[in-house]
Amino acid sequence: MTPSRRLTIAMIAGEASGDILGAGLIRALRRRYPDARFVGIGGDEMIAEGFHSLVPMERLSVMGLVEVLGRIRELFQIRRRLLDYLLDNRPDVVIGIDSPDFTLAVERRCREAGIATVHYVSPSVWAWRQSRIHTIARSVDLMLTLFPFEARFYEEHDVPVAFVGHPLADRVPMMPDPASARSALGLVPDAPVLAVLPGSRAGEVARLGGLFLDTARWLQDRQSDLQLVIPCVNRERERQIRALVAQRAVQLPVTIVRGQSRRVMAAADVVLLASGTATLEAMLLKKPMVVGYRLSAISYRLLSRLVSVPHVALPNLLAGESLVPERLQDEATPETLGADVLHWLRDDAGRERLVARFTELHRTLRRDADERAAEAVAGLLKRRTG
Repeated sequence: MTPSRRLTIAMIAGEASGDILGAGLIRALRRRYPDARFVGIGGDEMIAEGFHSLVPMERLSVMGLVEVLGRIRELFQIRRRLLDYLLDNRPDVVIGIDSPDFTLAVERRCREAGIATVHYVSPSVWAWRQSRIHTIARSVDLMLTLFPFEARFYEEHDVPVAFVGHPLADRVPMMPDPASARSALGLVPDAPVLAVLPGSRAGEVARLGGLFLDTARWLQDRQSDLQLVIPCVNRERERQIRALVAQRAVQLPVTIVRGQSRRVMAAADVVLLASGTATLEAMLLKKPMVVGYRLSAISYRLLSRLVSVPHVALPNLLAGESLVPERLQDEATPETLGADVLHWLRDDAGRERLVARFTELHRTLRRDADERAAEAVAGLLKRRTG
């Protein structure tokens, strides 16, 4: 970078979570480079920080094989236009944020052209299809990971890496306030609460919603004062959940809310949830949890052969041991899930031990991720400019 040229940082985010990460990173980088220019693809959060998006981020926000195939030509056109811009204008660094199927291909071409590249949020290469590490190594000058076990994996494969912590761990308070959450949700303050989170997608709710409500029916004969709270990501999932509740004829009091999943989990004594990122948030809120998941028989057989880690729930992966029960496929039944929930409701000493371990893990992840990510990017820029 010559003295007369503004530092230019290109960033590529393809979904809402990446947009939030990108906005935090822009704020932290601006404190180091007040005159820097930020350009690429991002959403409203990044744009609010002065980012210039060449393409609306929504054009990249596509999920599912059928949906991707239906948009494949447009996605290739966007990638071509983005690459033409980056190779013509040669920013000082290109930062891909998650969305690895799109961003890693762009990063690789830029790196081959001599432009510094960073990838923020590791793909789950440590869990399955580990051969992808070779493609990643050719694509990035620096990997930024949210979890320490991811960083160790890259170190073992000689890929430059920085563990920056998880932004969610920075935002969630160390001590949750269940009383305030229960009050805000209109729950009985001194009766036990079970938060039920069967997932955010229609297919997940279809597979797990009925199972989790059947678990509630199993529990109602054994814990008759139990309150259920179910957060729904949008109006469509709310309609789906209400239909399932009516079909299952659950006799326990059920509160259904739109959004507010963090408040719902904060209010709970135990959380029954699908495997996924919600398990991390439940851990940060220090909540005992039971993790259940089902896939189609074919998908489960295929994934079982590909996955190379002993756990699926993030708390167990972070701890390197089984802290919370994981009930997968045929083991996910109302009886097993219900017995696990009942155990957490009645084992005071076990809950205390779990809260202590979750607090340790929270401190491990609470690293001021935005600042650490910016520091790592700044270090790469300094090395590249001498």
